[in-house]
Amino acid sequence: MTLKILTNPNQLLRQKSATIEKEEILSSDFQNFLKDLTQTMLEFDGAGIAAPQVGVSKKAIVVNTENGPRIFLNPKIVFKSFSRNILEEGCLSVPGVFGQVKRSKKIWIKYQDENNAWHRERCDTYLSRVLQHEYDHLNGVLFIDKVINKKNNF
Repeated sequence: MTLKILTNPNQLLRQKSATIEKEEILSSDFQNFLKDLTQTMLEFDGAGIAAPQVGVSKKAIVVNTENGPRIFLNPKIVFKSFSRNILEEGCLSVPGVFGQVKRSKKIWIKYQDENNAWHRERCDTYLSRVLQHEYDHLNGVLFIDKVINKKNNF
């Protein structure tokens, strides 16, 4: 089922997300939510999506990778490289708006998958940028808060 994507200035987008407990991760309701979140990202051609974008203040991210959708639950960025780059970003929750955002080129992230297994991974390029963007959503931050050289009034 496709979920409704919240758009700025909805205040739910500015809330911090809650940790997801093991029992909830493994529940059929949450597993169905993850399927719906993935379907929503794919239907709207998103690079990624975070649970707060559909009104669920939980630490859940789906990223659309070249190998298909990947799920990151309770993610924690444990290291960001000093080396950064500036690229244009957009967001399903801020439709029609794009801006240049400076982000770390590489990150190390710790997260759980949909089976509750913990992972630690080094990410760079595309995955690093998308994860940082979606991770911001879990903390109530939108990419428009980080746009450099703002020309538009967001």
